[in-house]
Amino acid sequence: RRLLFLSESRGRRLIAFHVGTTAELIKISPWYHELSARGRASEIWYSGQHVDELSGTLADLGLPQPQQWLVPVAGARNLARPADFPRWFARLSATVWRKRRALRERLRSDGTPPIVLVHGDTFTAPIGAVIGRRLGARVGHIEAGMRSGSLLNPFPEELNRRITGRLVDLHFPPTSTEAVRLRHHRGVVVTTGANTIIDAVRYALESPLATTLDLPESYGLATLHRFELVRRADLYRTALETLKEYSQRLPIVYFAGASERERLEQYGLMDLFDGKNFLIEDKLSYVAFLPILARARFVVTDSGGLQEESAHLGIPCAVHRARTERHDGEGQNMVLTGLSTDKLRAFLDDYHRYGGEAALDAFRPSKIIVDAIEALGN
Repeated sequence: RRLLFLSESRGRRLIAFHVGTTAELIKISPWYHELSARGRASEIWYSGQHVDELSGTLADLGLPQPQQWLVPVAGARNLARPADFPRWFARLSATVWRKRRALRERLRSDGTPPIVLVHGDTFTAPIGAVIGRRLGARVGHIEAGMRSGSLLNPFPEELNRRITGRLVDLHFPPTSTEAVRLRHHRGVVVTTGANTIIDAVRYALESPLATTLDLPESYGLATLHRFELVRRADLYRTALETLKEYSQRLPIVYFAGASERERLEQYGLMDLFDGKNFLIEDKLSYVAFLPILARARFVVTDSGGLQEESAHLGIPCAVHRARTERHDGEGQNMVLTGLSTDKLRAFLDDYHRYGGEAALDAFRPSKIIVDAIEALGN
């Protein structure tokens, strides 16, 4: 998902973050602030997968505007559907090819071997790894070693992770569980102790934004957006109808972006939201959303990031997916439903039993990553 191109410029190491989505911006923000605190220069190189939310997200997270776009700014638009990907990939490839000499020269400006870091499980990770190797760089992967155990669930994320793991020679897995999976891979493994999202959660809660939302005093929170669910009208309807039923016991706030609202309209599901117990709200910026998440009694989601955030905050969480590559909260505050309505109902009937303690100060993975990167430069 995100690429960091590291080089020396006039004796000062330049770290450039290549990201394309708001989720990636959220996860690089702790690194950016950690580097700034150490007096290190850094840049953001943007691939333009999310465009509409960019300015607001940068402002909320205290990040600068991208110094470089790896797709032409003119005509850049959000990737809302799988059909949008080929055009985006073609524009990205053409731009990187056109700039290849400049990128290679920038990476090698101090004569030392450059490093490219990729993150996560979107197409950007394996694509970035290939780009890094073609530029003659060492390639590292943040959030390495995470696996669901099935190539098809989630797809293509699981495939992207496996391909990336074979291309890189620097691995940054969150925990020892992921590190063990990398024992037969080439290169260096540095365990970070947790996913970098824990640093972003801490930052957001320390710098909250005021919200104008009129929310109930006590509520549950839900988000459902993954293709494996929303492409199936029957599964999507059943999940929302179940939430609607349980919202009569405790109000539930459902956060939806433009693509989810489009699906809701397409399937005729907007009437499920009554504005009193089952509420629908637009997605918020990360810094505005986290305090609302922290107050929720429970979470129902298919988001891996929200699963991690709920685990760090000790909030009961049902992950409504067939499989998950993440183990945050497993056996404690998290229940994987396997897309089973019965399991979702069982969670909602007794969500109190899954509560836990917040553990935001237990790990600082961004510091570990930056320490390792600096050590590689010595």
